[in-house]
Amino acid sequence: MRRVRDRQERGDRKSRSPQCYLSLVWYLRAVAFVNFLAAVWVSFGNDIRRHNDDEFFTPYLLTAGFFSGSVALFLAVTMRRRKRAAWIFNLALAGLTLALGVLGMGFPVYRQHPQNWLSVVVTALFVAALLGGRREFRAKGDRSNPKLAASVAAGGFVVCSLLAAVLVTVTNTDPDAGRSTLVQRWHYGVLRMVSLAYDDIHFGSITTPGWANVLINIMSTVLVLLVLNTAFRSRRSVDAMTGEDLRNLRVLLERHGERDSLGYFALRRDKSVVWSPSCKSAITYRVVNGVSLASGDPIGDPEAWPGAIDQWLVQAREHGWAPAVIGAGEEGGTAYARRGLNALELGDEAIVDLGEFTLEGRAMRGVRQAYHRIERAGYVVRVRRHEDIPPQEMAELVRLADEWRDGESERGFSMALGRLGDAQDGRCVMVLCYDGERLHGLLSFVPWGDEGLSLDLMRRDRDSENGLFEFMVLKLIEHAEEFGIRQISLNFAMFRSVFERGSRLGAGPVLRLWRSLLSFFSRWWQIESLYRANAKYRPIWEPRYLLFENSADLLRITVASARAEGFLEAPRLPKWLNRQHMSGSAPER
Repeated sequence: MRRVRDRQERGDRKSRSPQCYLSLVWYLRAVAFVNFLAAVWVSFGNDIRRHNDDEFFTPYLLTAGFFSGSVALFLAVTMRRRKRAAWIFNLALAGLTLALGVLGMGFPVYRQHPQNWLSVVVTALFVAALLGGRREFRAKGDRSNPKLAASVAAGGFVVCSLLAAVLVTVTNTDPDAGRSTLVQRWHYGVLRMVSLAYDDIHFGSITTPGWANVLINIMSTVLVLLVLNTAFRSRRSVDAMTGEDLRNLRVLLERHGERDSLGYFALRRDKSVVWSPSCKSAITYRVVNGVSLASGDPIGDPEAWPGAIDQWLVQAREHGWAPAVIGAGEEGGTAYARRGLNALELGDEAIVDLGEFTLEGRAMRGVRQAYHRIERAGYVVRVRRHEDIPPQEMAELVRLADEWRDGESERGFSMALGRLGDAQDGRCVMVLCYDGERLHGLLSFVPWGDEGLSLDLMRRDRDSENGLFEFMVLKLIEHAEEFGIRQISLNFAMFRSVFERGSRLGAGPVLRLWRSLLSFFSRWWQIESLYRANAKYRPIWEPRYLLFENSADLLRITVASARAEGFLEAPRLPKWLNRQHMSGSAPER
């Protein structure tokens, strides 16, 4: 009977733990909302001020101001991500608040107010929820975080408090402003950094306008968020793939590489790898913006995929990363969905089946015309494996590819290898287009199993003729039999179905509006143009999916994906805030 009761008690604790976790998050969200509302609603803020002075005190973190609101909101976010450091911070701060409240209730002047009893009870319930939900907070941070956060807090406080003192001095409108000392103005500014609820009664010779107080409070808010972000941020990366990892991945690709056209891109050197228990499957990923970002389907035997996915999810939760997959295929997306992830269709991959491909017919008229126009202009194409290109010529090709690149950084993550001319990529195929002796364009394809190619890189001279890429692709198709190629994966067309269905007769107003918005944004991002560039080959469209665990993480995942693909640049911190400078650990890749 005792064993049965013990099991029941453990089961009750396990069932209560998630409830405590949710109650903590929602309490902090509610407090953040009230604090922000009180900061902009004057009369409401005055009520909180009246209930947070002298003989009164309020529940944990409840006070008026952007400072306290931002702290509560940030803690709500980090607690939702199950950060262990955030749990410890809340327990220490809430425990101290509760202890002071209980101590204060020992005096009659505080006991006589019902609000104080309510505040102590609410704070006590929060502390109890922290203790009851402690099992939920397992996400680890980086060991260098405390040291770096302390440095940021100390330096930032000195700078912000001095700026606040200067602002108070400049904006002080009191007739006796000269009576106040620098220390008093500094003290006043520090109090405004903490909360807008502090009364001015103790500073008779200091009167500042409301906008100055708000500006000081916002300045301190930025500092606190920076400190908390530094203290609670997840480990930004794990060990990169070793030489043995790369060799084992190549073995898996030799056996199962035909399953996914994106499989070869798992060999990018800015990725890490997690293996299934049997080592028959693996997932490669990169940590960006607190997101463990994988791409394509898992590598290896599909029967071992669940083991690799489970290991990857466990690692993500251990470090507080949001798990996400971009560009998963139908089979891989199904495997991820069965392990609890949600799927969202991103678009379609264009695959040309060479057995069915033909230039005949009215639908291919535009491609035929481009082909013959470039051919009449005297352009010729040469197709070779990378291993057959001499090193000096390859070095020149790399130089030209960098010169023709649009932008400073190399774009691509899910469908790009990120390197050209590496000796280990000898089975890749290079397509070069010449006008006499001058090179005008190049295409590089990675292997897709034994009988397929997947487009990795496409570059051309800006002075070359339009239709050059179409000519090069068709020439590759002509030479495909020499290389044993039966299928070619071209570019990924994002939101293809929207463009296709939105232009049809009878399309609904929502679909037409969505298509118009995408066409508008295509002025800056090649959304519609990529779709049309692929559609001209009459390809087979294979859907690709985004997999994610929580809808609340979609914005963070979108930003992380844009950074990984090279569309957004990562913010650069000063050297004294750089983790590598502080601890010598590797920076985020």
